[in-house]
Amino acid sequence: MTRRLAEAGCRGAWMVVADTEVVGLCSYKAPPSEGQAEIGYGIAASRRNLGYATFAVQAIIEAARKEGALEALVAETAAANPSSERVLEKNGFCRVGQRDGPDDGPTNMWRLVL
Repeated sequence: MTRRLAEAGCRGAWMVVADTEVVGLCSYKAPPSEGQAEIGYGIAASRRNLGYATFAVQAIIEAARKEGALEALVAETAAANPSSERVLEKNGFCRVGQRDGPDDGPTNMWRLVL
């Protein structure tokens, strides 16, 4: 994913670091298109529920606002993952719909207007 973003000239991928340890990743899932970018994030199981994902999403929002070319960020979460949904809610995302994917079941769709 990072390679594809770099090849497209997009600087939208970051490591989440605590002290000197990489504890997760966050990024745009693809280069921005039509004024928006989809974000994704993941934190190591041993480091979850410590605020790292919330902080990472906050950092993505700040970077997107500084970039100035985006109107919104979007994200998807598995309906069975309330922790990930809470990360988005804490950062001002609003749930805008739901889809039922064949592989991942009910998925909630989120959006944040920048």
